[in-house]
Amino acid sequence: MRWLNIKEFLQCLSVRAGFLAIALGSLGLVGSGLVIGELMRLNPCPLCIFQRVLYLAVAAVALLGVLAPGVRRVWGALIGMISAGGIATAVYQSWIQLYPEAATQCGFGEPNLIEQLVDWLGVQWQFMFMATGFCTSKDYILGLTMANWSIPCFSSFLLAGVWVGWHRRG
Repeated sequence: MRWLNIKEFLQCLSVRAGFLAIALGSLGLVGSGLVIGELMRLNPCPLCIFQRVLYLAVAAVALLGVLAPGVRRVWGALIGMISAGGIATAVYQSWIQLYPEAATQCGFGEPNLIEQLVDWLGVQWQFMFMATGFCTSKDYILGLTMANWSIPCFSSFLLAGVWVGWHRRG
């Protein structure tokens, strides 16, 4: 077993701190979303719940990065890909909210793969994953909808994942 020198130790520590910050930020957003939803009596739609699942996936991968920082590029890439999916979902939901007449509203018709996943998760843990709202609903928080807020949040996680995965110190 080889001993780490000080520079390698500090780099490993900073990688772990970066992944821990991503995990805590993502879990904080999930918690904040639950609290805001309860206080404002918001009914989350399937796309809202899917974004919640993606936030939890970002947190899980970031925690893996804390435990195994040696493969930080893998974790950074996974965080980036999950976050890109979150951005796409949030942009699509924002578009549905802006142009409800042009979109086929989620929750009607044959459920797609995302709706099937959300329905299954809702049966498993209702408080966290039960979708009871419509994707076209617009409830504003500081002038933006939750989907609007998710775009910069997922963008931040994408950038942070890439930064922690590929940035070299020193």
